[in-house]
Amino acid sequence: MECAVQEGEAGRLIMCLAVPMEIMSIEDDMATCTVEGVSVRASVSLVPEAEVGDWAVVHAGFAIQILDEVEARETLQLFEDIEAAYRDSVEEESR
Repeated sequence: MECAVQEGEAGRLIMCLAVPMEIMSIEDDMATCTVEGVSVRASVSLVPEAEVGDWAVVHAGFAIQILDEVEARETLQLFEDIEAAYRDSVEEESR
């Protein structure tokens, strides 16, 4: 997975992640991809084998890799685990 980290407002770090998303439709070389109720349009020109129903790693408006649903869901669970750990650490620091 690709990541880029840069400094944003108030010195906070901003990270851009590639996210597993399900391909809901494809028209020409553009797909509508969805995860957790969020939909985006992404080019599938880098993964011409992409089909509706596939899971793709989406980054910066491009589907960059096709992966199976199990791997996609495991990755999404890892993101949730990271978020929960971060929230716990912030709460602990504020005590």
